[in-house]
Amino acid sequence: MNLQALRVFHTVAHLGSFSQAAEALYISQPAISKALKELEYQLGMQLVQRAARGKKLTLTEGGQRLFNHARSIFAIEQAAMEEIRAQTGLKQGTVVIGASTTIASYWLAPYLARFNWQYPHIKIEVQVANTAQIEQSLLSCSIDVALVEGSASDPHITSHHWQDDPMAIVIPSSLRCTGAAAKWLSQQLWLLREPGSGTRQMSFELLTQQDISVKKTMQLGSNEAIARAVAQGMGVALLPKVVTEDLVQLGKLKIISAKHNSALTRPLYQLRYRERPLSPAAAAFEESLFTLLNE
Repeated sequence: MNLQALRVFHTVAHLGSFSQAAEALYISQPAISKALKELEYQLGMQLVQRAARGKKLTLTEGGQRLFNHARSIFAIEQAAMEEIRAQTGLKQGTVVIGASTTIASYWLAPYLARFNWQYPHIKIEVQVANTAQIEQSLLSCSIDVALVEGSASDPHITSHHWQDDPMAIVIPSSLRCTGAAAKWLSQQLWLLREPGSGTRQMSFELLTQQDISVKKTMQLGSNEAIARAVAQGMGVALLPKVVTEDLVQLGKLKIISAKHNSALTRPLYQLRYRERPLSPAAAAFEESLFTLLNE
């Protein structure tokens, strides 16, 4: 199999566009089409469903399978290049960390500071997104280390428990729970994160365990926005305690106990792409995540 043609196919599949792939690879669009046709001819199958102008192309079943293999091949290539560059004893290189919003805002800073002190010549970059987006970035190899609020859904990714994040049901301080807490809470408007958020996914699981049925909902884009909306009397929410503790201390929110309040914790995970070996810099940062945690 022609490796360059495979690289062209991988880029087209990843970007979903012939023109964008041509720009990314610095070759002409006709060259992209030629390489893809040659690869399809060599394999004896169609790989891409050509899309109408302005629409994103899709992969055939065979194309999706080949893309999964190509992604692994180029992940290994990237890791090999990073390892060769890092043979100077972690005196150069970059580690890109993908973190979901709450982790980036409240949990990550001590680990970044410790790693920067240990390896001052390693450049650190942090990308912040929701759990689903971080998972896709890991698969596309645009990040090296992933820290999220939910376990992975893709079979190519492994999930390693990192630490636990205490949660709390919060209501406006002006609001009073009447009757059984679970029944009362089931009647309230619940403020939730967007689909793909680890906080949203875990909220439904934990609330079900508390015998709370979420019927009326409103969607907001961050935990901080939800906390402040609750403080304004807009509804109730299940949020990480690190997000709400300041507003609780100021008397703008209060925590309410449901059926099993002690069980309101969620696990935080470190994700790894199975087929991609870690670069020395990424491996060192991953080790620091668990070393500092145990000190």
